[in-house]
Amino acid sequence: MQHIINRFISYVTIDTESDPNSQTTPSTEKQWNLANKLVEELKTIGLEDVTIDDKAYIMATLPSNVDHEVPTIGFVSHFDTSPDFSGANVKPQIVENYDGKDIVLNAEKNIILSPNYFKDLLQYKGQTIITTDGTTLLGADDKAGITEIVSAMEYLIQHPEIKHGKIRIGFTPDEEIGRGAHHFDVEKFGAQWAYTMDGSQIGELEYENFNAAGAKITFKGKSVHPGYAKGKMINSMLIANDFINELPKGETPQETKGYEGFFHVHHIKGNIEETVLELIIRDHNRKKFEKRKELIEKITKKFNKKFAKQYGEDIVTAEVKDQYYNMKEKVLPVKHIVDIAEKAMRDLNIKPIIKPIRGGTDGSQLSFMGLPCPNIFAGGHNFHGKYEYVPAESIQKATDVIVKIAELTAIPGIFDGAERPKSKR
Repeated sequence: MQHIINRFISYVTIDTESDPNSQTTPSTEKQWNLANKLVEELKTIGLEDVTIDDKAYIMATLPSNVDHEVPTIGFVSHFDTSPDFSGANVKPQIVENYDGKDIVLNAEKNIILSPNYFKDLLQYKGQTIITTDGTTLLGADDKAGITEIVSAMEYLIQHPEIKHGKIRIGFTPDEEIGRGAHHFDVEKFGAQWAYTMDGSQIGELEYENFNAAGAKITFKGKSVHPGYAKGKMINSMLIANDFINELPKGETPQETKGYEGFFHVHHIKGNIEETVLELIIRDHNRKKFEKRKELIEKITKKFNKKFAKQYGEDIVTAEVKDQYYNMKEKVLPVKHIVDIAEKAMRDLNIKPIIKPIRGGTDGSQLSFMGLPCPNIFAGGHNFHGKYEYVPAESIQKATDVIVKIAELTAIPGIFDGAERPKSKR
């Protein structure tokens, strides 16, 4: 397992933070540092057809070692880290044989990773926990996933007695800013289906995610000297506040769970004459998702009607753009790909945790691009912040799951009871 730990640390100590304000792909030049390292490493372990394009998308092949027809499958992860918290100068700490007590991340700043607050820690007593030093995120999202895929391919190369079909792997930039699949060449990848290694705790297996949209709402106003403002001033900030109050009570991220959707106001900036409000819309149910978008339009029309005479034109403008959709729609027709992953976990004595993703994943976009792509645990917790950690044993287990999926897919008759996909081998 030390080999896997060393590989993971070699990845997370390279800063690959993405930038939502950049118009390039990758969004930051520093992502190339890890991308180029990965290309060389994939060649070194013996993969074939290792390529990297001008946008830093990496693909490689592990050829089939069986003589019968086997579907080509894929595994995908992203190498950027979230801009929500610094990914520069990551200094991982390794806690061996974790005793279930507080972990001091940074004594000087009194930053403690405590099971009293992060109760999931107690699942990993006796294991090796990799943490931050309290000043950066760790980057297990998704460098744990990359570690697992590379390590699984290396293991399969070193153990040819394990039979498998053709396997394609893909590493992408800019997933954390919603662009990970934007330039992914599904046709070039050439797999019937794939799995993103990008989930959290051990056992997670996900094939449902939110339908998602983003809204940018602009409010206009009129500035008049406050001493003479009666009947004349229109304060755009107050209108924006009233707009927020029109949204359903209790339907925010902090008040919902499971399949419950929400509106999330995440940015507001303004003055009397103009205020810009940004929010995201999420719902697993497509009909409810459409209703949420319609509600934004309905509230907008209500305010424009209310101020039509006083302002003289539309006072509110709403731009709503879809971001991604629930991959369940594309995965259910080929549900056996989830069943194989579930069986792989059970064969390894891992209890599958099948639940909807309360967020997005490259797998969602890839599924709608023609590559059905459920999501499998990568092992980390508390992503995008200083309390992020990952048990080394979870990275090892996820690696084992990849190997087992490859093995199961190559077994003749594994698709009994389901339509067998045509091979692209």
